[in-house]
Amino acid sequence: MRIGRSASGTSKANGPASGMILPLALAQFIASYAATNMNVAITAIAKDLDTTVIGVQTAITLFTLTMASLMIPGSKLTDIWGRKRCFIAGLTIYGIGALIAALAPALGLLIFGYSVLEGIGSALMIPPIYILVTVSFPDAKSRARYFGVISGAGGLGAAAGPLIGGLVTSVISWRASFGLQVLVVAWIIILARKIGDPARRGPRPRFDLTGAILSAAGLFFTVLGLLQSRTYGFFASRQDFSIGSTVVISKGGVSPVWLFVGVGALFLLWFFLHVRFAESKGKDVLLALRLFRNRTANLGLGTQAIQWLILQGSFFVLSVYLQEIRHYDAIQTGLMLTPATIGILAASAGAGSLARRHEQRWLIIAGFVATTAGMLLLLALVRAHSSILSFWPGLLLFGIGIGTMLTSSVNVVQSSFPDTDQGDISGLSRSVSNLGASLGTALVGSVLVGAKLPEGKPFALALATLTVIALIGLLIAFLIPRRFSESPGAGS
Repeated sequence: MRIGRSASGTSKANGPASGMILPLALAQFIASYAATNMNVAITAIAKDLDTTVIGVQTAITLFTLTMASLMIPGSKLTDIWGRKRCFIAGLTIYGIGALIAALAPALGLLIFGYSVLEGIGSALMIPPIYILVTVSFPDAKSRARYFGVISGAGGLGAAAGPLIGGLVTSVISWRASFGLQVLVVAWIIILARKIGDPARRGPRPRFDLTGAILSAAGLFFTVLGLLQSRTYGFFASRQDFSIGSTVVISKGGVSPVWLFVGVGALFLLWFFLHVRFAESKGKDVLLALRLFRNRTANLGLGTQAIQWLILQGSFFVLSVYLQEIRHYDAIQTGLMLTPATIGILAASAGAGSLARRHEQRWLIIAGFVATTAGMLLLLALVRAHSSILSFWPGLLLFGIGIGTMLTSSVNVVQSSFPDTDQGDISGLSRSVSNLGASLGTALVGSVLVGAKLPEGKPFALALATLTVIALIGLLIAFLIPRRFSESPGAGS
């Protein structure tokens, strides 16, 4: 039996919505914070642990890989363990990892705590955030309000990560940044006691271990390949690619990016063949193929991927520009990005009222238009020696656009399926977002390194590339059906 809900969007079983949304929003904030704050502490960590910058960068890369590759299996476990239990388990593993990283005497334990345990914890706790909102609130407009809060928290965490991380590292230590995560996670676990978990209909599925291994391997190699583009480029390899002492691809040959992506694609093909065979035998699978037959959800997933590509890519190119051309430190860089953060928060806060007046499709379109306009303003106004104020109009409009469409895209995707499919679609949605974010930083990094242009121009070229991609996202948004039902299961 489905638990009753009030018309105001508050689950009767859950009590006040704020008691449920606060821990979910904080969890999204801390996960987004962890993905960006480490970049400003690389040198300090390398010096303290007597290791290399490359070693610390490897730890950051492994965190991204672990989280991305396990997101779908982690989401499936919500149907087996329960959403709230999976959420708290993820928080616990994440908190233990942060504590180990804070106390790590060497790179090995930092990798175990941060890259492995925090990555696993993130993969377990992020999908339930979106599932719980979807199954606990009755319609797309109610969800928009709370998805807006969570999206705003995620945007704030990603944007404030370098600022908070840089401030904590400069004033105290990089270890204190992990200690802060431990305290916040402990607080979230305490708050999570107020979360209700509406009963899932139907029998609990069995865990598809083979599918989990194949999907994780496919996503691991795909994301790893994208991340390698920063070193080797997307097309011709910028340097020799070696395994051990053997040169596998010489400089000037095809980039090894495609070797990794090709391996990932083969694993993903194997995964889909495995799922199709298992479904034909009536067995439980990790991810039902019917999810890919929903046109509305597929278009929504496309907009999600592009949104995260633009968000992470733009923040990356702007951060590097401010530090290399303006010679700002981490704290100054974080402060310069504040208008974008304000824009994301303002748009996310207004998501509920916007959803009451406009269709989700039009909000996604408006978001892409505002984001594109913001990027064009940055290209038009910002110069190497222009004033700080030249950044503000573009960044604010960019943030408003991102905040508007992130919430709406999530709402379109999650609302296209019934409660019984929320575990599957949430994991797929988060994986697509991770792929988009990874591709964003990889693409921008490749353009910055590969462009043979005078000082400052590679940054303009990278931002112009992201603007073109934003226009592609706008085109996809126009293809979303004009109306989709506001109750789960409509589009399936």
